[in-house]
Amino acid sequence: MKSLKILIACVLALAMSPLFAQDKAAMDSMRVLQDKIKADKKPMVAANMDLTDAEAKGFWPIYEDYQKELKKINERTAALIVAYAKEFNANSLTDEKAQKMIHEQIAIEESEVRLKSSFVPKLAKVLPGKKVARYLQIEGKVRAVVKYELADAVPLVQ
Repeated sequence: MKSLKILIACVLALAMSPLFAQDKAAMDSMRVLQDKIKADKKPMVAANMDLTDAEAKGFWPIYEDYQKELKKINERTAALIVAYAKEFNANSLTDEKAQKMIHEQIAIEESEVRLKSSFVPKLAKVLPGKKVARYLQIEGKVRAVVKYELADAVPLVQ
């Protein structure tokens, strides 16, 4: 888990540096970040879940479906950050634009909660309760690291 945390921090630092300079470079960097996290996340989840063969057979298809849905949320977050970067760089953020961004951020967070809630019953059909909780903890830790690094890299509204 620690190595994924370090990886996320490094990749985010690289991804965010051009974000407030160029929109296209920012989107490309965000895609690289998403691909890198995706590639390293699955082995980290596997190493920490301690799944039996039967559990793994049921878990991994659900995991993949969850990641597909999570990607949509991540893409919305990336688009919001890029939109903010554009306004920040142009010094053109108005109160009205800020309000729209606030509403989108809240909608994104609500989507994440709905997604997690909708997958708990699916996970519970193939895993015991403790392993469902462990998986949600792993996802939560990864998301917390990403959110922390994004929060650290994105400048405050001026």
